[in-house]
Amino acid sequence: MQTAYFAGGCFWCIEAIFQRVNGVLSLASGYCNGTTKNPTYQEICAGDSGHAEVLKIEFDETQISYAELLGVFVVVHDPTSLNQQGADMGTQYRSAVFYTDSKQRELAQSLIDSIKGAVTEISPLDVFYVAEDYHQNYFNDNQNQPYCQIVILPKINKYLNK
Repeated sequence: MQTAYFAGGCFWCIEAIFQRVNGVLSLASGYCNGTTKNPTYQEICAGDSGHAEVLKIEFDETQISYAELLGVFVVVHDPTSLNQQGADMGTQYRSAVFYTDSKQRELAQSLIDSIKGAVTEISPLDVFYVAEDYHQNYFNDNQNQPYCQIVILPKINKYLNK
């Protein structure tokens, strides 16, 4: 089993898509690489903690490679948008890959370098905090919420119909 850490704007959106990727074993929405210890969602939303909203992805590398996960990542969000994904604005919504070893760094850097105008941050993982329980499995638990219907569902459909 391997682990990847991707920040692609709102973690609810990318979680819903990665839940539908073969080889993904478990997911956790959370916060990465900021200055506040054990931050709350309110502290993250204030934009002062330095954290990014991140999805921790545990995957079976015999079913899907890290490079393939990176490929999904750059399709399901806009790697050329600085500190914003759709209506979500702020450094907490930045595009980022937090790597855990040199191979992940090299693969991420190579892919991001190939995307014209990409602003995706590539940084070593410093710390990861799991977000509050209500952020986990958000789309599946709240499919009838307007945000899920208007923002997340079209992204899922776009990914599944690629």
